[in-house]
Amino acid sequence: MGLRNDTRRAVKLAKDIMWSRRAQRELVTKLAEQPPLEPHRFRIGVYFADGRVNLYQLRQWYQPLLELSKRHPVLILSRASGSALELLAESPLPVAYVRRVADLEQVIHDQDLHVVFYVNQNAKNFQMMRYGRRWHVFINHGESDKMYMTTNQFKAYDYAFIAGDAARARLEKVLWDYDFDKRAIPIGRPQADHYLDGSPLPYTPDDREVVLYAPTWEGDRGAAAYGSIASHGVGLVRGLLATGRHRVIYRPHPRSGVVDPAYGAANREIIAAIAAANAADATAQHVFDDGPSLGWQLAAADVAIVDISAMVYDRLAAGKPLLITRPANPEAQIDTGGYLQACEWLEVSDAAAMVARVDEVAHDADALERLGVWVQRYFGDTTPGVTTERFHAAVEHLMQEWERFAALHADDEDVEEFEEDDEDEAESLGA
Repeated sequence: MGLRNDTRRAVKLAKDIMWSRRAQRELVTKLAEQPPLEPHRFRIGVYFADGRVNLYQLRQWYQPLLELSKRHPVLILSRASGSALELLAESPLPVAYVRRVADLEQVIHDQDLHVVFYVNQNAKNFQMMRYGRRWHVFINHGESDKMYMTTNQFKAYDYAFIAGDAARARLEKVLWDYDFDKRAIPIGRPQADHYLDGSPLPYTPDDREVVLYAPTWEGDRGAAAYGSIASHGVGLVRGLLATGRHRVIYRPHPRSGVVDPAYGAANREIIAAIAAANAADATAQHVFDDGPSLGWQLAAADVAIVDISAMVYDRLAAGKPLLITRPANPEAQIDTGGYLQACEWLEVSDAAAMVARVDEVAHDADALERLGVWVQRYFGDTTPGVTTERFHAAVEHLMQEWERFAALHADDEDVEEFEEDDEDEAESLGA
């Protein structure tokens, strides 16, 4: 078994090296086609040091940031070649490829970034955070009650944009001597204002009940083993496909199967079952969704089934029926201090029982009323447009604070922030 794993890792490493080199060549060509960035145009930067496998963290911010860019131009700063290549192809916002620290410093020198956003806790964030005279703001890539949401790393940023009361209460339990009133700014969930955005649905609506199943990956340790594809997923989806009353939208996490091959095999089994069901009945129009955009799925589904992940709260912001899979791994840590203490659980069971549970929650008025209470606690007012206004107001506040501090320090001597001898840092493989 050890030899087989070593062989598998060696093959993967070789593939990663080949892919990285090819991506670098393609990126050089792509960058040569891009017009130079207009100097001193951008006031807001979005720093992304991760590889393409984690681009989902940034994609969910595309539409809110695009709307914000109408007020303040926004520039994405990408450190990895794979991410930069995909971003140049798909991002609605301008992208700068800053592989080396010297490249990053050149952009900082050429632009007037007042605010820099971060969507995750990549260790390379600190290579950007060393530059002062601008606000470094953690905006995260989703709201959830996972351990990740209570990290002391929040303190490293000047400010954090949080969803609402639940996020603040969660952080208050772990962050000592932190000025929440100043540094934790609630904005709700601006993505929810863009869930549909006129996007055409990949099916023709009819009398079928639309069920979104959006599981997470298997996790890299027992405490974070929230994924349900292998435990719930195969039976659940096969049961829903068999009723003739449901339309399934299956959106697995892009990392599904990266740790556990059996989990990846279960994922492929579900995808094959959906293809077979559509081949047998062309009117079924079940959907396997691995596209870059997330939003229409959350708004269009009559009921959603998700694992413990940010998807719980993405769907919660839509205020529609929701089921959470209870982890099969007994080591999985469940924070029952928030919404999970009152959510609707989907237990591991046979297909018939799980389908019956889906039907029950989809039409339970009491469950929907309870859901509304938690929507308010996590996101505040979810009236369309309100959360976008709060996001913009938070940014305007930081811009005003930047101007205030710039005036206070107008007579200060210049400080040399840039490195004199910059190491050309090789990016990680598979980026």
